[in-house]
Amino acid sequence: MTTLWDTTGSAVVKELAAQRRTGGAVLSGVALTLVVVADEARVAEAEEAATAAAAQHPCRILVVVRRQIDAPLPRLDAEVLIGGRLGPGEAVVMRMYGRLALHAESVVLPLLAADAPVVAWWHAPAPEHMATDALAVIADRRITDSSLADEHLTALRVRAADYAPGDTDLAWTRSTPWRSALTSTLDAVSGRRGDAVQVLGGRVEGDPGNASARLLAGWLTSRCGSPVEVVEGPRRPGPSGVDAVLLQLDQGEEVAVRADRRGGAVLTQPYRPDATVSLPERPLGDLLGEELRRLDPDEPYAEALEAATGETGLSARSAVREHVWFDPARPGDDRDPDANGAGDGRAADPAPTVPSDSEGDDEAALNGERNAPEPADPSAPVA
Repeated sequence: MTTLWDTTGSAVVKELAAQRRTGGAVLSGVALTLVVVADEARVAEAEEAATAAAAQHPCRILVVVRRQIDAPLPRLDAEVLIGGRLGPGEAVVMRMYGRLALHAESVVLPLLAADAPVVAWWHAPAPEHMATDALAVIADRRITDSSLADEHLTALRVRAADYAPGDTDLAWTRSTPWRSALTSTLDAVSGRRGDAVQVLGGRVEGDPGNASARLLAGWLTSRCGSPVEVVEGPRRPGPSGVDAVLLQLDQGEEVAVRADRRGGAVLTQPYRPDATVSLPERPLGDLLGEELRRLDPDEPYAEALEAATGETGLSARSAVREHVWFDPARPGDDRDPDANGAGDGRAADPAPTVPSDSEGDDEAALNGERNAPEPADPSAPVA
C-alpha cells in the first residue's frame, strides 16, 4: 500500500501503474469498476462490504470520501493498494477536501477500468437528484440504501421520483430471502393442486415504516394483482423490518411465512406439515455482492417501488441521465436539477461534509492554508 498526501489525480494514476509493474498483473481482467461513495464515519464498513463483494466479482474498487467540501483549499489524499486489505485486486481510497469534492469525477474517470461497466454505490445518503452527481451519471448501475435515511418512506418516494432504469436499493435486496421463501411456498401449493395459485390478498407483519417491508409488500401487490399491506406485528422485527407474511389464496386456503428468530422461518401451508427454511440476516457484503450479479435494469424492483410509492411509469423512463451542475454552496439556487424533466424547481440538499462528531478536528481543513503564501504585512517597508 502506498499513501499519497496532498496529491493529484495524475499522481494516483502513475502510482497505480507503478505498483502494477512492480507486483505484476494481479488480475487478468475485471468484471466491473465499483465506485463507492461513503461518509468518513462509514468508510470502514463500506470497505469491508466492498472487499466481500470483490471476492465474488473481480473488480477495481474506487472509494470516494468527500471529507469536507468547505475546506479552504482543495486537497486529495489517496491510498493505492494492489492485493491489500481491499481484496486481491486494485483499489484506491480517495479522501477529497474543498471544491475538489464537488468534482470527484475528475479523479475517478482516469481510474476506471477500460471496457468494464461502472457500478456506483452510495453507503451514505444519496443525492436527491442523481443527475447532480457526475458519478451517478457515468455509472451503468446505481445502488443506494433507503434504510440509511431517517425517514424510510420519504427516501423511497425520493428514489421513485428520481428513478431511472439501472437504479436499485439495498433495502430491496434485504427482502430477497423473504421473496424466495414465499415463491417456493406458493410453488409447493401449485404443485399439490396441479394448477396455478391465485393470491386474493394478504398482509406483511412488521414495521410499517421500514423500507424493506414496504418494498416486499409492493412486490407482492405488483405480482399478485391484489393489495398487500404492511401492518404492525405482535413482535419486533429484525433489520429487514418483516416478521411474518400471510397470504389468502383462492379455494379458501392460506399460507404463512413467519420468522423464528433463530435465523430461519417457518412455512405454513394447507395439507402439509410446517417446514423450516433458512432466513438469515445477511451482512452488507452479501447484499452488495447480490446486486453486482446483474447489470441490467431491475424491473421487479421498479414494479415494487411503483406499488410502494404510487409513482408510475418507472421502467419507461430513459436510462441516460444528463449531468446537471449544482453547487451546494448556493442553496438558494432554484435551477431544476431533475434529469427526468419533471422537476419541481426545488434546490437539492447540500452535499454531506464532515461527520458531526469530527467537526473541528480535521487537520487538513484547519491547516489547509499552510501551503498558501503568507499575507503581506501592510506595515512593512516596500522594497
